[in-house]
Amino acid sequence: MKISFLLHNAYGIGGTITTTFNLAQALADRHEVEIVSVLRHREHPNHTLDPRVALRPLVDLRQEKEHPLHLRPARVFPVAEYRYHQYSELTDQRIAEALATTDAEVVIGTRPGLNVHVARQAPAHVLRVGQEHLTLDNHPPRLRTTLRRAYRRLDVVTTVTEADAAAYRRKMRLPGVRVEALPNSVPDPALPPADGTAKVIVAAGRLVPVKRYDLLIEAFAPVAAAHPDWQLRIYGKGEEHTRLRRLIERLGLHNNALLMGAAAPMEAEWVKGSIGATAANFEPFGMTIVEAMRCGLPVVSTDCPYGPAEIIEDGADGRLVPVGDRDALTAALLDLVGDDELRRRMGRTALSNARRFGPVPVVEQAERLIEAAATARRTAAPPEPARLRRALAGHGFAARDAAYAAASAARRTIRGGQR
Repeated sequence: MKISFLLHNAYGIGGTITTTFNLAQALADRHEVEIVSVLRHREHPNHTLDPRVALRPLVDLRQEKEHPLHLRPARVFPVAEYRYHQYSELTDQRIAEALATTDAEVVIGTRPGLNVHVARQAPAHVLRVGQEHLTLDNHPPRLRTTLRRAYRRLDVVTTVTEADAAAYRRKMRLPGVRVEALPNSVPDPALPPADGTAKVIVAAGRLVPVKRYDLLIEAFAPVAAAHPDWQLRIYGKGEEHTRLRRLIERLGLHNNALLMGAAAPMEAEWVKGSIGATAANFEPFGMTIVEAMRCGLPVVSTDCPYGPAEIIEDGADGRLVPVGDRDALTAALLDLVGDDELRRRMGRTALSNARRFGPVPVVEQAERLIEAAATARRTAAPPEPARLRRALAGHGFAARDAAYAAASAARRTIRGGQR
């Protein structure tokens, strides 16, 4: 089977790129796989791509940034999508051509705007899959209204958590479309796991407000006071860097809390630690949680929507604390820092429990999902009564989103007239 992924920019950095590369590499063991990158801005990808996976860019910004069609707004890619400003008539045209001429049996979109292209433009004989790497509730009403119309042409919608899959089934009215959770996968570690002896807490991700590294640093301050031989190492880059450095200096943690910059791959840094940590307000999945656990680290995390609670078994392979609760975060860290046996036992359990996010089980789940969708298409069975009931139940959500979208459009028109 040939499987084609449609990706925003394979040459950038981000969780969707990482998980797409991981899944493509794992699928390449048994299938022909390609990644079609809408945009390209550099010679080589930041992440290493398995040589068995073909990579094909559509628009090379190094030569085509000023192309006349690229200076015109996109017509297919949804206006309400976050990346809309990076799309154009040129990307519309190139994506349409790529989909019309594809020889793949399965085409997988990897963000809402690209899922719309797949739904509307992929040939009828191709199995059409739309992946959700954020969450339905994270999208504005105007975008949800667009997706609700377009996604009816998909065969499958995948989410990264069961909670988000349930939201899609309840709110989106997609009779006949399979909506299933397919978690992100992390490659099998190449290094021996952490042994729990290093006096290091590790955190990683973009340095942006939603990740709440400020809360993590503040929660770590009492840990450093009680255990001055422990460090907090934060890996990543982003807009919060300067503010976080000033916070570290103000709290007198310059010897204990370190901003390490970006690291790729992170595996070599995870195994230098004994505890993973995240204080985010929102995590669609929690890729760094899985990465840490796959390296043998128990993880202390906020119990934020949606992913952490589906990854961490509280008290067994990590700890879940209320969102924004600095004292609870401190207490959970202190429990693991101060109890060597507890920390090591949880680390061993984390290593075992996280195997379900390895390439083999995730690929097997993806293959079962694709085969089930292909079988359903061949049999052309009518929608199940339960799906019809869910579609009717979602009518209220659709009406609400349409009303919000109309009100938003009216406000934009009024503001435009006042200029």
